[in-house]
Amino acid sequence: MCRNIHTLHNFEPAATDDEVYAAALQYVRKISGSTKPSQANEAAFERAVAEIAHITRHLLEDLVSAAPPKNREVEAAKAQARAAVRFGTA
Repeated sequence: MCRNIHTLHNFEPAATDDEVYAAALQYVRKISGSTKPSQANEAAFERAVAEIAHITRHLLEDLVSAAPPKNREVEAAKAQARAAVRFGTA
């Protein structure tokens, strides 16, 4: 369920609001144990996603790193290579 949460820190360009929201959504889904809340819990679910996205944005803005920013395309290629080895498609 959380496979869509990726490292968002130290990338150039910085993580977008959509990426932060997607990570927050996956986190709340994992914690709540549901991918779609009931109508009774929908407001709490959405509020949690919004708050976690907000806090995540602050965290990403406050983190510092001495390492050079990572390139998204290079990191994606590395992930694809690892997946190919892992699943035997290499």
